[in-house]
Amino acid sequence: MTDFVSNWNNDLLTVPFGPLGIIAMPGCEEAGQRINDYLMKWYEQQAALEDNTPLYTQMGANRKDFLIEAHCPRFGTGEGKAIIKDSVRGYDIYILCDPGAYNVTYKMYGMQVPMSPDDHYQDLKRIIAAIGGKAKRVNVIMPYMYEGRQHRRSSRESLDCAMMLQELEGMGVQNIITFDAHDPRVQNAIPRGSFESVMPSYQILKALFREQKDLCIDRNHMMIVSPDEGALDRNIFYSSVLGLDMGFFYKRRDYTRVVNGRNPIIAHEYLGDSVEGKDILVSDDILSSGDSILDLARQLKKRKANRIFAAATFGLFTNGLDAFHQAYEEGLIHRIISTNLTYRTPELQAAPWFIEADMSKYTAYIIATLNHERSLSKLLTPYDRIKKLIGRYQEQQAQDGFRLV
Repeated sequence: MTDFVSNWNNDLLTVPFGPLGIIAMPGCEEAGQRINDYLMKWYEQQAALEDNTPLYTQMGANRKDFLIEAHCPRFGTGEGKAIIKDSVRGYDIYILCDPGAYNVTYKMYGMQVPMSPDDHYQDLKRIIAAIGGKAKRVNVIMPYMYEGRQHRRSSRESLDCAMMLQELEGMGVQNIITFDAHDPRVQNAIPRGSFESVMPSYQILKALFREQKDLCIDRNHMMIVSPDEGALDRNIFYSSVLGLDMGFFYKRRDYTRVVNGRNPIIAHEYLGDSVEGKDILVSDDILSSGDSILDLARQLKKRKANRIFAAATFGLFTNGLDAFHQAYEEGLIHRIISTNLTYRTPELQAAPWFIEADMSKYTAYIIATLNHERSLSKLLTPYDRIKKLIGRYQEQQAQDGFRLV
C-alpha cells in the first residue's frame, strides 16, 4: 500500500464524523498503540500541509493522541466494572476487543485467573455501558469474533454469536468490524446493523513474499489446496488471484462420537490434480489445535508434495507448539503464516517456521475511512493490490537473478 494521505486528494478530503477516539481493551494495548501511531503519522502529515482543507482526522480538544484511557478493574470476588478516564462526549469511538487474549489475568479469591472469551465480552459490554450514550457513535472492532464458531444450530444448541451481535446492536453499537468471520452469514442476526467481515488475504501474501524469496508462482511449481469444504471460498480466491490450480480435501468424520466438542476426523479424501513436486499453499480461517493441518500435511507429503505453507488468519495453537516444532524439523511443514489479530505467545513469535502478518496499518485504514464516512469497498477488495504485489515480487526475483528450477 502506498501512503494513505498521498492517496487522498485534497478535493476528496471530508469532515470527520466526529473527533476520533480509540479504546484498546485489555490484551489489545499493543495493537491499539500501533494503530494510534499510524493515525498520528497521517494526522501530522495532513496538518503539515497547512492549507484550509479539512484535516484527515479530527482530534479532540487538549489531546495528544487518539487513545482514550479506560480500565476494567475487578473486585476480589471476580466481579468487574469499567472506568473511562477521559471524556468521550461527541466522539466517534472505536473499541478494540480481543476475546482470545488469555494472557490477561485477574485475581479472584486470591487466585490468578486467565480471562476467558466470556470475560472479555463482559468487559466490552461494561465499556459500552460506561460510555453511557455520551459518544456520538460507538464502533466495535473484534478481529476474532466472540463465539464465531457457535454460529448455527444443529440440534438443541445455543446461538451464542447471534445473541452477541444482537446484544451489541441493542446497546447502540453502530458498526461491528471483524476479520475473517467463521461464517459471515451470521450477520443475518442483525439485518439492520452494519457488519463487516474483513479478509486479510493481501497482508498474508505480503508477509509470505517478504520472508520467502524463492516461490515460483506458476502452475508448474505451485498449487493451492483447500483443507475442507468450509475453506473453499478463500482458497478459490487465492487460486484465482495467483493463477494457480486448486485441489481439495474432504474430511470424513465419525458423526456417532463427539471428542473435545467435535466429531473426530476419520480420513482426509483428496480431489484434484497431482501435487507431486509442487509447493502447496493451504489457507483456513482458524488454526486451533493444529491436528487437522498436520494430518493434511502428512497426506500431501504422501502424494510427494514439495514445501507446504499453511496460512491461517488466527493461529491459536490451543494444544501448544511441540507438534509443530517436530513437524518443522521433519520437513512436514515449511512455514505457517498468521496475523497479529489475536494473542500470540513469545514462543510462537520466535519459532523459525512462523511468519506474522501485521494487520495494524490495515486496521488503521479501516478506522480512518469509517471516521470519514467513506466507502470501504476498495479496502475490502484486495484483488488489484495482490496483482501489483505479485508483479513487484516477480520483478524483484528477476533483479536478484532468481531462476525457476
